[in-house]
Amino acid sequence: MLRKILLVVTLITVNYSLHSQTIDRNLLSKFSLNEISTALIAKDQWKPFPTTPAEWKGSVPDTILRQLLKFGELALKKPFQSVSASVALEYLRTGDREEYQKQSFSKRNQLMDLVFAESIEGKGRFAEAIMNGVWSICEESFWGAAAHLGTQKAGNGLPDVEDITVDLFSAETGTVLAMADYFTGTALEKLSKLIRPRIYYEVNRRIFIPLENNSDRYGYLGGGKRNVNVNNWNPWVISNWMACNLLLEKDVARRNKTVQHQLSLVDLYINGLGEDGATDEGPGYWFAAGACMFDVLTLLDKASQGKLNIYKEPIIQKMGAYIYQSHIQGPYFINVADAAPRITPDGVMLYRFGKAVHDSLMQQFGSWAYHTYSVSKPSHESFYRTRALFNMLAIQECNAYPPKEVMVRDVWLPDIQLMAARLNNGLYLASHAGHNGESHNHNDVGDILVYDEGYPVIIDVGAGTYTSKTFSSARYSLWFNTSPYHNLPTINGKEQKAGKNYTATDVKYSSNDNAAQFSMNISKAWGDDVQISKWVRTVNAERKKGITVTDDYEMKQKPEALTQSFMTTCNVNIDLPGRIVFEEPNGRKVMLDYDVKKWAASKNKVPLTQPEDAKFAGTWEGRDIYRVVLTNSSLEQKGKFSYLISK
Repeated sequence: MLRKILLVVTLITVNYSLHSQTIDRNLLSKFSLNEISTALIAKDQWKPFPTTPAEWKGSVPDTILRQLLKFGELALKKPFQSVSASVALEYLRTGDREEYQKQSFSKRNQLMDLVFAESIEGKGRFAEAIMNGVWSICEESFWGAAAHLGTQKAGNGLPDVEDITVDLFSAETGTVLAMADYFTGTALEKLSKLIRPRIYYEVNRRIFIPLENNSDRYGYLGGGKRNVNVNNWNPWVISNWMACNLLLEKDVARRNKTVQHQLSLVDLYINGLGEDGATDEGPGYWFAAGACMFDVLTLLDKASQGKLNIYKEPIIQKMGAYIYQSHIQGPYFINVADAAPRITPDGVMLYRFGKAVHDSLMQQFGSWAYHTYSVSKPSHESFYRTRALFNMLAIQECNAYPPKEVMVRDVWLPDIQLMAARLNNGLYLASHAGHNGESHNHNDVGDILVYDEGYPVIIDVGAGTYTSKTFSSARYSLWFNTSPYHNLPTINGKEQKAGKNYTATDVKYSSNDNAAQFSMNISKAWGDDVQISKWVRTVNAERKKGITVTDDYEMKQKPEALTQSFMTTCNVNIDLPGRIVFEEPNGRKVMLDYDVKKWAASKNKVPLTQPEDAKFAGTWEGRDIYRVVLTNSSLEQKGKFSYLISK
């Protein structure tokens, strides 16, 4: 069914309204407490992962086991370091969050390396170090990131131990300790009878009680409301909370009641999706959103022997399909908002998701990603640890499944208003409408992307390094979040504004075997003070020719200034008036033709000098980022411009 949905073409043009309301699906809330209590496997009987050397050897390839053991041996050589108050204060003092997170995350990775090694070997060699790691983490004042302390009454700075905050990494830490208990609890008891009770005490105090009794405090859990959209924090936190509860909680009634509560909260995320199942946070964030939703569903399915699952629901199937619909080629995906353009996909997880929802395309895509981007150890220095473990158990099955790089010809996701089209000559176009109040938003209504046989030509540069500015009132002082540094016009020196009111209207899409066309009025994205009557952007991908971008506009008065930006990492030649030549490293060229009578071209290399710019070295593999600017000379009150992109 999904294959038919994805490959169908429409011959009529349809108007689409942006999805903004929640839909009361409540797919998980339908499970009653009695159903949950009857279906859940008791804690002492639930053994989702290997715990003895024999079980590991029978479930996971020897190559992986040897690697896990090697990482454990390396971890033995390092002491567990505490994070100083000075490092914790860096976020408040300078805006830097990286050093705190580096030290905090590495400690948890170190502990997990030891835990896996001990469980695989089973000789007690790593137990002392595991005890020290567990104790060190239990002694910390805060398990999360310093950047996430803004919700405590004292505000950012040092954590207030009397005002517990549950963030992404607090929840992740809870899972780390729950796994230490699950895999090495017996070994720890031989050292001290107080270690395992301390694990439960701290997880109960820092995760269970706050989320059970005060979940309304957290916006990512709805903030006490049902008809709200929540972002990726919701399934990410809940997947870890659920793992902790299932692995640690001995009180049967409390364990069951907590699962019911968790399901009601994670329903908020599903209810907030449009019928297309897509995320407005982009494919990079999908692995921390839709994939975390799958982590929740996997835990629920495994802990109930398949009695509690919703894999057959169309919205879950579409949620999974989004990730290969947004795939361009190779490591590149359609990046919107803060999502990265280059992703190393978790192939085994994609395969498992596809298998669960009976989507063979997703299974093929997962197998392709696994064979193409196979990693040495799925759990090393990562989050989503239950996902990594379930992956280990599915590696051999994924490896044997026929791989295929899925590259869908036409994509239309009406609820987030994102389209993509492939041309016969290797060009690829993506564009989106939407609004400027999306999760992890960039002000980019009407933006376009163009790739050539999988190589980025006209790009969304992506997000920079997260600092204190990123999610503050200074967010749109960062150049990469603003419309002048997307492939958009700047009108009277004004850029697009942030907020849901700054949106596209009159959105239309159509496609057939000859072309795909997408149009939208983006005038509202600048607000009323720019005095735009209309600005209709139409992108047309003709399969056998090229891509045409047309802006049909009308101002309420003659514009004082008008420019159009194009962002790229290609070498750019603008010597020939009327033509911009994007030169790829392999010698291929893509041309953008414009009306030389109305525009003059210039280019400049974007200076990457600020702390927030550090990430771009990795995003684009060290390539320089260029901004090509067309400056309009006609400055007519009403007009139409076209740009032809071809090979």
